[in-house]
Amino acid sequence: MLDQQTLDRLWNFDEPALSEARFREALAEPGYDADERAELTTQLGRAIGLQGRFEEADALLDAVDGDEPTVAVRVLLERGRVLNTSGHPEMAVPLFEQAAELADHLGEEFLAVDALHMLAIADSAHAVTWTRSALEYASTVHDERTKRWIVSLHNNLGWTLHDAGRCTEAMVEFQLAEQWAGRIGTPRQQELAREAIKAC
Repeated sequence: MLDQQTLDRLWNFDEPALSEARFREALAEPGYDADERAELTTQLGRAIGLQGRFEEADALLDAVDGDEPTVAVRVLLERGRVLNTSGHPEMAVPLFEQAAELADHLGEEFLAVDALHMLAIADSAHAVTWTRSALEYASTVHDERTKRWIVSLHNNLGWTLHDAGRCTEAMVEFQLAEQWAGRIGTPRQQELAREAIKAC
């Protein structure tokens, strides 16, 4: 299976069309086995979905062989993301719940946190609860890449609280995001954390 860092190098979330091209190039390379190619295909589907080509993304995900459990988690996640982005968050929620449960069962910690983070987005009425669950989960892991979720989660929770008019609580979350970003975050996460504090 592919490690998350390999996928990170192919992703540019600000430019999904560029990411699509990178995943297509990767799929054209001969060095990946069938399960790795399936993982790459789920990410290609995600990149296509981010460009609003939802039917194409769905068709691509339909074609993925999800017999391998980690691939199955990624298919659930990306199907959920396509549904959420296309305006059907209520249909995405059960897929994210399944993804979180299966990822946890498999010990796929990064994907488990990802699924919980997506539940906070799709099930916005319970965003605070889902985000706190994701933070609790992420705080127990040892993998640095997975632990980096803590920065994004504190930032997301801060904005959720800010939008609800709970500015004092939001500032606490933004400050925690900045602290974690300084310890384990990327330069971009550090920048976003500083911007959030200024905006609060």
